[in-house]
Amino acid sequence: MCAQNRMTGEQAEKRMELLKEMFARYAEIDGGPYIMEMMKQLNEDTLLDSDDCEKLMGRLTIYNEKLYRDALTGAYNRRFYEDEVRGMKERAGVAVIDLDDFKLYNDTYGHHAGDMVLETVADIIRNFIRKSDMLIRYGGDEFLLILPGIRPDAFSSKLQLIQERIHAASVPGYHHLQISVSIGGVMFDGGDISEALSRADTLMYQAKVQKNMVVTEWDARKADEGVIRDTRQQILIVDDSEMNRAILAEILRKDYRILEAENGEECIRILEQYGTDISLVLLDLVMLKMDGFEVLSVMNRRQWIEDIPVIMISSEDSSQFIQKAYEYGASDYIARPFDARVVYQRVFNTIKLYAKQRRLLNLVTAQVYEKERSNRIMLAILSQIVEFRNGESGLHVIHINVVTELLLEHLMSRSDRYYMSWAEQQLVVTASALHDIGKIGIDEKILNKPGSLTKEEFEIMKTHTLIGASMLERMKVYQDEAMVQIAHDICRWHHERYDGKGYPDGLRGDEIPISAQVVALADVYDALTSERVYKKAYTHEEAIQMILNGECGAFNPVLLQCLEEVQDRIKREIEAGSEEDFMERMESEETELTSTQVRKLTAQIQT
Repeated sequence: MCAQNRMTGEQAEKRMELLKEMFARYAEIDGGPYIMEMMKQLNEDTLLDSDDCEKLMGRLTIYNEKLYRDALTGAYNRRFYEDEVRGMKERAGVAVIDLDDFKLYNDTYGHHAGDMVLETVADIIRNFIRKSDMLIRYGGDEFLLILPGIRPDAFSSKLQLIQERIHAASVPGYHHLQISVSIGGVMFDGGDISEALSRADTLMYQAKVQKNMVVTEWDARKADEGVIRDTRQQILIVDDSEMNRAILAEILRKDYRILEAENGEECIRILEQYGTDISLVLLDLVMLKMDGFEVLSVMNRRQWIEDIPVIMISSEDSSQFIQKAYEYGASDYIARPFDARVVYQRVFNTIKLYAKQRRLLNLVTAQVYEKERSNRIMLAILSQIVEFRNGESGLHVIHINVVTELLLEHLMSRSDRYYMSWAEQQLVVTASALHDIGKIGIDEKILNKPGSLTKEEFEIMKTHTLIGASMLERMKVYQDEAMVQIAHDICRWHHERYDGKGYPDGLRGDEIPISAQVVALADVYDALTSERVYKKAYTHEEAIQMILNGECGAFNPVLLQCLEEVQDRIKREIEAGSEEDFMERMESEETELTSTQVRKLTAQIQT
């Protein structure tokens, strides 16, 4: 029962003394009217018999359970912690259990999936704890586990078992999900349990550096002694005062690994060496060699500021300096003199926020890569059907992808005339696989004729551009999709030429979409360097020279310059090997995307 409904036995007795039963009866005495009254003191036995008492206690017990239970998971709730646990003094193991990437489950698969994940995790934990242990849903995706009277070794083993069983679990209705948790554990030996909870929370965020692991306070001690690898987050302290660095290091050393730099130049060198292995930079503003604002400028130019948070610490407390620090990308600003507890908490909160952001970004990245891979596979299957009918090798489409990507990348670096975002470039590369899909409507006798085509046959062959465009135009549901629009342009106009002598519409110059221009050049290059039923393959050098000499039609002069400048890279990539080699190369390149590119691609997919 909640506190306001509780009372001592003495208080209850006093209240019962105030309860009396009065009987009144009308009577006439000696011809006059009278009211006769009788008073009776009441007690609990008078009010309730034994059956009624039992029913009342049962109702109160049900009310108590509802008051302290989380409706979704059946675990205790935050109110239970505040009312029943916060004041406990008994020795116990205290663990904070946080679901990895939980927000993405909700955002990607819906809240029902998130609910099933929470229920699954709670059920597994309950299977491995005693009746005296307490599982509390402390926050949205965070559980608190209290195990009274447990030994440290048994506590550690229990947490490891829970972590392993959760990772191996299957979520009902969502069997493709693989869940994991990060766990921080400490032993509570009396005092304020909220302090033990704070220590466990810190260790839990150390576990989240790798995710799906358990970190206990004795693990942290072993890391300090060099017995096991130190999984604590790393903080870089940048200050030209040795004393200031020592003060900050002393505040943070217990829970974080510390790196130090005595000026801005040294800070940049350390950032180059460690990259995102650094979880936070504590940056002084006024330094002789490259001040704090100059460091922030470099971090912005190199896009480090998006992945590595910076807290400025300075004696300069004017609003002008503080505003400038935030404009340059600082996450927080602490003015000297400062309170050590405030510094620690603000460091902890900033690292916690960025750790969640990194986890979400990694999960989104994996989903984006998987979606892109699925798109590539489906398009490769479709294009392979066409190439199979045309008697060409399966590498033709991959060659087109490679040359298109290299030409676009170089075009963006040398000219703003045809600007495309990174996501738009990738759409063109992917859509290039469909450039000849219209050939599915051409008779195989014409497609695979070993000799030259007659004029009539060539006219029929030219219609593959219109057939491909028509196929995409019939996809009414997807007409507004960028992929379909780009694929349509490529299908219809990849045989147009810059001088207007191409087909089917005789477009000239930049009337031809740049996507179709690039794919046209890539297609001609691969046609020259590939063996066909009607010709032998030319060498890479011969093909480049023929294109630059205008022997294969007119192309955009800017694209010809790009082709000439990237020809060595094209040769290396094309000679890389088999279809499997190309897929492996493409996947390895995907893993090197910057967080900025991932955000752009994610936004594109969401749109």
